[in-house]
Amino acid sequence: MSKNTQVKLASRPVGDVKPTDWSIEKNPIPTPSEGEFLIKTIYISLDPAMRGWLNDAKSYIAPVEIGAVMRAGTVGKVMESNNDRFKVGDYVHSYAGVQEYSVSNGKDVYTVDAKLAPLPAYLGTLGMPGFTAYFGLLEVGQPKEGETVLVSGAAGAVGSVVGQVAKIKGCKVIGIAGGPEKCKYIVEELGFDGAIDYKNDNVYKGIKQYCPKGIDVYFDNVGGEILDHALANLRMGARIAICGAISQYNNKENIVGPKNYLSLLVNRAMMKGLVVFDYAKDYGKAAKQMGQWMHEGKLKSKEDVYEGIENFHETYQRLFTGQKMGKLVLKVGEE
Repeated sequence: MSKNTQVKLASRPVGDVKPTDWSIEKNPIPTPSEGEFLIKTIYISLDPAMRGWLNDAKSYIAPVEIGAVMRAGTVGKVMESNNDRFKVGDYVHSYAGVQEYSVSNGKDVYTVDAKLAPLPAYLGTLGMPGFTAYFGLLEVGQPKEGETVLVSGAAGAVGSVVGQVAKIKGCKVIGIAGGPEKCKYIVEELGFDGAIDYKNDNVYKGIKQYCPKGIDVYFDNVGGEILDHALANLRMGARIAICGAISQYNNKENIVGPKNYLSLLVNRAMMKGLVVFDYAKDYGKAAKQMGQWMHEGKLKSKEDVYEGIENFHETYQRLFTGQKMGKLVLKVGEE
């Protein structure tokens, strides 16, 4: 009989996450009760935010408990249903976590259409990363036509969408990414106006070169020194959207924070953090608009898919080594 393979948090990591921080268990497949339905997971979303969810610290969401299934966004298929809203065969997005099967009562679950877009896209451009980019840029960054937008982590799931949406809005867009392949991708395939390779270029000089009049909007996914370089090159009235700081997530101590923060004062600029869950009531609006842009060929979606739930840790590590392009997804079942 089939079992439900689950990846659980075994211990809280200090610094880099180790394979021993997870436990892999095979348990019975759960049975749905009245009002519930059984979901077979097909794709699991791997996101930088997962590292923060492992820390026992105050945040925008409760930490994953020791012994609990690792939290993750998923797309799966309804296999059994005692719920009138969800039928057998429906594809659904939920936060089922890193496991092959789950039971839900429908809370925070919504159906997705595999005919409109490939299922992995609902974990990327048409999912949390895409919504983060959409609301972070448009609501926090508030770009205006002709302005200069700088994006870090520009080849990632969020950054790649930020840059494309900024181009749709008529902005000049410069991306910061790691390595020639990623820089070539964001310029030649996604239409960025320029790219700075933080692994091989001087980032400060690159910003000066590509943003000679300064930065109007900076969308930050990495934090650390790159944030400082952006702060040093702001225009009057600039807006900075703080989405993440992946360069600092595995630091055991001495988190590198902004040293050039007085540039916010001098330039009357604004720096604001964003959490996508705050915009949940408008997800439908964002999905409709981005779906239209995708249909029109203005917005491209790229998913980097790896297979096997047993390969969760190895695949998760790609978030921090940079060995991925676009949205990182783990496939654990068949469509």
